[in-house]
This record gives sequence, C-alpha cells and structure tokens, in this order.
Amino acid sequence: MLTHSFARKLRLRRLHRHGGERLLIVPLDHSITDGPVTGGNRLDHLVGQLAVNGVDAVVLHKGSLRYVDSARFARTSLIVHLSASTVHAPDPDEKYLVASVEECLRLGADAVSVHVNLGSAQERQQIADLAAVGDACDRWNVPLLAMMYPRGPKITNPRDPALIAHAASLAADLGADIVKTVCAETIGEMRDITSASPVPLVVVGGPREPDEKRVLAYVDEALRGGASGVAMGRNVFLAPDPGAMAAKVSRLIHPAVRREVPTDHVPAPNAPADDRTAPLTTVS
Repeated sequence: MLTHSFARKLRLRRLHRHGGERLLIVPLDHSITDGPVTGGNRLDHLVGQLAVNGVDAVVLHKGSLRYVDSARFARTSLIVHLSASTVHAPDPDEKYLVASVEECLRLGADAVSVHVNLGSAQERQQIADLAAVGDACDRWNVPLLAMMYPRGPKITNPRDPALIAHAASLAADLGADIVKTVCAETIGEMRDITSASPVPLVVVGGPREPDEKRVLAYVDEALRGGASGVAMGRNVFLAPDPGAMAAKVSRLIHPAVRREVPTDHVPAPNAPADDRTAPLTTVS
C-alpha cells in the first residue's frame, strides 16, 4: 500500500474527481511531437468540451496554458507534460525534459507526466530523467504519471505482456503514481499484468480509429482486463464531436456517474464466462 503526504493525496483526489479508482485522461501534448493536431478546434474550446463531458484530466505542455481559460479546470484536472521530441528528429524515440516539477507547480498543475521509451537507444537518459522527476515529485508532493512505451530497435512486439509488466514495475520503482502503457493482446494477459502491478495502469488510446464502436469496444475490454482507465488523445479530440466522444468513453469508465449519453453507443457490459484468451480489440 502506497503512503502519501496530505498534499499528494489531495492532488490525487482531484485527479479522481468522479470517485473510484478509474481515470479518463485526454493527452493534448501531441502538438510538440506532431504539430497542430486538434482538428481545427481552438484549444480553449476543446478543453472546455472535455471538462464538461466527464474527462478527469487533460495533459498539456506548459506554454499551451496561455491559451486556456483557467476556469476550465474547475471541472477537470491539469497534468503538465515534461517530456518532448518531434517526429522530425534523427531518433524520434528520444525524449528530453522541457519543464520542471517546480515550474509546473507555479503554473497550477495537479500532476506532471514523463515519457519513457523502454528499449530505445536513449533509454538510459530517459530512465534517469524519470528518476529525477520522481525525486522532485516526492519533494513537492506532486503526483507523477509515467508514460511507458516498449519501443526500440530490439522491441519486436510492444504488446508482449512481459515487456508491459516490466515497464509498469520500472515506473513504480522510480516513483510513479500512475502508469500509462500499451494494452496486452488478450484480456487474460492484461488481468495478469494489472493484478501484479503495484500502481494503477491506464492504457494508451492508440492511433486514430474512425470506427467509434471499435474504440468503445477497446475501452470496454481494457477495463475488463483490469485497466484503471485510458489515456486517449486522438480518438477523442479528432472525433467529429470531441465532447460527445469523451462522454461516451467516460460512461464506460465511470458508469455510476449520471450522464446525458446515448446508450446505443456503449458496448454491453456482460463478458463471456471465460474471456481470458479473448483477443482485445485493436485501434489501428
């Protein structure tokens, strides 16, 4: 059982604003990596749509906060991302720090996040950065979201359960409160990983998938595999109606929260009697 200070517990409670242990996080940090990707939506308007439709937290880079009304965060939490790189770099898997925990606290962050590519050529520096940020988070009582991706020249199957479990344990050992990582290939494999993990795991949202039913099925199956939620970016903010899509995903993650969401878009919650080897829906 993790023990935290009052301040860290308070910030974690803000993240879990809808109660329970699950989270719907929408990363909006893609603009540094890929360029503008919000589908023509003004960032402030987009964050507003997400906030009123059940999103627990959004992930932003520090400069983006200049374009978002602080009032938006009355209904969602702020995670400031510390890592960066671009798709144009010689090694796109390299990540480096562009902000500090102290700076994020001055900006009003509820938590911070760091990206590590396990198995990349720059793994050594990324792990060292995660450890340093973990130490600063302990010093300032700030929750840490570790984004852990098995990704590198020796990684042939990033959904290998042994790799995912290793990524999760590495992040926990270096101070992460929550781990974002890829989803295993079957519900049974995912259950084994999540049941053994010392910290909650939220699964990545994956590349853009235009079939909404496949996206919702993926979320439903990940939750049945024991995931503590999803960190879903493109499949929310590039949807025709980001707010409506966020509400549908939120309904799956927080079923006890009453929402004005059409139920015909929500996959049936009843799982097969034995679904351990059922393949998870892929969003690709």
